[in-house]
Amino acid sequence: MARAEILKTYKIYIGGKFPRTESGRYYTPKQDGKSLGNICLSSRKDFRNAVVAARNAFGSWSNATAFNRSQVLYRIAEMLEGRKAQFVEELMQQGSSKAKAEKEVFAAIDRIIYFAGWCDKYSQIFSAVNPVATSHFNFTAPEPTGVVSVVAPEDTSLIGLVSGIIPVIASGNTCVVLVSESKPLCAVTFAEVLNSSDVPGGAVNILTGHTKELLSHMASHMDVNAFLYARGDKKELLEIQKQAVENLKRVVHYDFSDVYAEKHQNPYYIEDFVEMKTTWHPIEKIGASGSGY
Repeated sequence: MARAEILKTYKIYIGGKFPRTESGRYYTPKQDGKSLGNICLSSRKDFRNAVVAARNAFGSWSNATAFNRSQVLYRIAEMLEGRKAQFVEELMQQGSSKAKAEKEVFAAIDRIIYFAGWCDKYSQIFSAVNPVATSHFNFTAPEPTGVVSVVAPEDTSLIGLVSGIIPVIASGNTCVVLVSESKPLCAVTFAEVLNSSDVPGGAVNILTGHTKELLSHMASHMDVNAFLYARGDKKELLEIQKQAVENLKRVVHYDFSDVYAEKHQNPYYIEDFVEMKTTWHPIEKIGASGSGY
């Protein structure tokens, strides 16, 4: 008798843990008629739980030194390198050829390393000492904006996900990510990489499920500070922009149709998710006698 294959159940990733979806629902994506696994259909409550986890993690992650964040991102790349065979296999299960799968994994590793190198450098590029007409020092420096909702590309499983997450967390933001509905395998496995890479629990939260069920909640939640949309549906983008108005979320749209292009490796992707804080400090004047006045 033919043996019935036991499909893996891919859990979601919230607060550094791997819970099953609160809804108890699953779906089974297929490739060439073959089932890929049991994938959680995340609910609105799952998203709310993920936002709470992201907010709780924001303090420790944003207060980490830039050098430490750089080390953590580099560690993600190290762990991904060590498990690249597994990611290649999962990409092939989802329809990629071996050559394309290897290209995607290697590009994802290289992109993480690229942004890891910017963690302790972008601040020098984007900060400034501003000329003012009064007796003050005037400084502007970037600070992380907070919790970011991310909708990863639908047509890639790994490289688009990495290209969305890594610039967001490089500056100290935390995020809740909705991954590809049709190609979710690598995203869930990537959560296992994050879990073993010194990334604080809650800094990155990964959800699977139907975009139509979660998109409005991701855009309208009042404790989300920004939104990254990395797909090409103009109707979805317009709906996000409308709902983001309620708490003035910053909405950023990346076109990842050419996700391997060099233009997607630049520090301005980090700048998209920082706020510029300006500080004024009075200059103490020295009188003729040498005393301050």
